[in-house]
Amino acid sequence: MVAGLAFCATAVATLFAQATLVRFSQGRKAHNRAWSIALALFALASAMLALGATNGWDAPKFRAFFLFGAILDVPWLALGTVYLLAPLTLARRVETGVWCFTGLAVGVMCSAPLRRSAITINQIPDGKAVFGGWPRALAAVGSGLGATIVLVGALWSAVRLLRGRDQNAAAGRLAGANALIALGTIILGTTGTLKGVAGGKDEAFALGVAIGIAVIYAGFVLASPRRAAQTAASVQKG
Repeated sequence: MVAGLAFCATAVATLFAQATLVRFSQGRKAHNRAWSIALALFALASAMLALGATNGWDAPKFRAFFLFGAILDVPWLALGTVYLLAPLTLARRVETGVWCFTGLAVGVMCSAPLRRSAITINQIPDGKAVFGGWPRALAAVGSGLGATIVLVGALWSAVRLLRGRDQNAAAGRLAGANALIALGTIILGTTGTLKGVAGGKDEAFALGVAIGIAVIYAGFVLASPRRAAQTAASVQKG
């Protein structure tokens, strides 16, 4: 079941990354570029999860899984939110910071020592037991700060809409999109807790990953006016 859910999440994330990349190539919107990178990272992390569940976990697989999923994915999601809501100058500065953080994380994860005895072949390893301080600190900063930005962005969009500053369809769509992305980020962030509550079941973790990526992509779709316009045009032609 874990391998099946992980393979499904990998396929879905890959298709979604391709879709957002096409949108970026058509409109050159920076948030679509950031989301394409985030979805590609998610697809890589899911692929490592699938390989670990199928062939057994080892140090290289878990390094890649931890880097792409626990450290880098959420900061790139957050960058998309920043590009949607913040001034362009600020968003570009944030992107520079995200690129620097990405380079640092890759360097640390390629060289950080780990406890091989804590890696079990047939179960998702625990990052706290495997890695020392640096990788865990990067995961806490990347996921924690990134998730905070996504959640604050969703709340800010909703407040603006409720206060009547942007009472139009575009503002409502943006608020809904950020809310879905925030919800998906929360689901992904709680997969470890869900695994613990379920008694260490990897199935609970994999299910949370699959649900989280589906909810996040729903937010991406809602944020795309092009898709809505094409759908309306198709209905009118029909």
